[in-house]
Amino acid sequence: MHACALNSCYSKLIFSSKVAQMNLVTCTLLFILLLAHLPIYAKQVIIAKSHVDVETGKLVEQPAIGIVDGKIESIMSQDRLTITDDMDVIDLSEHTLLPGLMDMHVHLTSDANIHGYRRLTSSLPRTTLRGVSFAEKTLLAGFTTVRNVGAPGFADVALRDSINDGEIIGPRMYVAGRSIGVTGGHCDNNLLPYLYQAKGGGVADGPWKAREKVRENIKYGASVIKICATGGVLSKGTKVVAQQLTIQEIKAIVEEAHMRGLTVAAHAHGLDGIKAAIEGGVDSIEHASFADKEAIKMAKARGTYFSMDIYVTEYILGEGEKAGILEESLAKERLVGKTQRRNFKDAVDADVNMVFGSDAGVYPHGDNGKQFSRMVEYGMTPMQAIQSATINPATMLKVESELGSLSVGKLADIIAVKGNPLRDISLLENVHFVMKEGQVFKNGGSD
Repeated sequence: MHACALNSCYSKLIFSSKVAQMNLVTCTLLFILLLAHLPIYAKQVIIAKSHVDVETGKLVEQPAIGIVDGKIESIMSQDRLTITDDMDVIDLSEHTLLPGLMDMHVHLTSDANIHGYRRLTSSLPRTTLRGVSFAEKTLLAGFTTVRNVGAPGFADVALRDSINDGEIIGPRMYVAGRSIGVTGGHCDNNLLPYLYQAKGGGVADGPWKAREKVRENIKYGASVIKICATGGVLSKGTKVVAQQLTIQEIKAIVEEAHMRGLTVAAHAHGLDGIKAAIEGGVDSIEHASFADKEAIKMAKARGTYFSMDIYVTEYILGEGEKAGILEESLAKERLVGKTQRRNFKDAVDADVNMVFGSDAGVYPHGDNGKQFSRMVEYGMTPMQAIQSATINPATMLKVESELGSLSVGKLADIIAVKGNPLRDISLLENVHFVMKEGQVFKNGGSD
């Protein structure tokens, strides 16, 4: 080929390449512009006055959240949103959005009006059926996820499975099945005399028996493990300050549970039991009433979470006697309440990992949100209190990629309150809107 012809051909090739590059840049810019105004292919779009970003600790104004197949598909400012006819727009323009709340200490099969000897009158089927009503109340109160830390006869497993299969309405449940403890301890049945040979289903004495109970619980559907490391307020004949599981038993339980991918929650009021549970490697301490500065330092160093139910005292001492709570239990609560709240403040000041745990079931289900005001009163900022019921429990349960914040790709668990909960935390006692995995269960106060 002649040199001039080659040069002409080469020039055309360069020109074509430049045109192609220009076209690519133009298309890219157009695509970005389109994304800016048409980013939602969502079946649902929620617009609101603001939303609480629990990961950054900030309030975001004028959000628009797109939802597809139960997951958050996009989050943007409303001025970038183009609404199309096929969108289901949920207008919450006077509300603040938050992630679905998470309560890490509930008993959905327990009735606040049935304590002490009255519990002997409830059959397992009746106990389970009550849980259906309590699960619905909990969800409609804005708690889309709970950790049920102990139930007889795997009633909580049945409740969880029925919710998951769409047969009943309720929160997402992480369930412990039978609480594991020693003979005569807080997790045993101590109400009846020797003649009846009554025994709690999770009773185990010795490390290998304790391992066996973990394995049984997992076999029958438990997704978390609950142990009783000390005596309790509501159990007959136990001392709240007394350690009940040895360090060898605790370590055996934790090793077995962690080997199977489950977290461990330890009921522990007394100081020795708290320290033994932390040393044994549990993931959370429930109640933590008598935790001193050394125990708090241990928890901080090991990343152990505290779940401290600092609201329940009012109900136990105010309504408990009418509900059948034993006098010895009322006396124990008088000892525990003030100390627990003082130590809660110390734990917050030390920046210990904290998760929201109400002990609902001791007091009425659906009132879970009343604890937020107590948490702020005793040292937390409103944002810290909200984080304790959202991103913190999701992280503790190792499901932060799916739950705990309003983020793209996570499940669409969304609630709304009228007003700003960072200014008035008590707003979380009256949740106006509840969505779980893209399904609306409550809107504007109606179920």
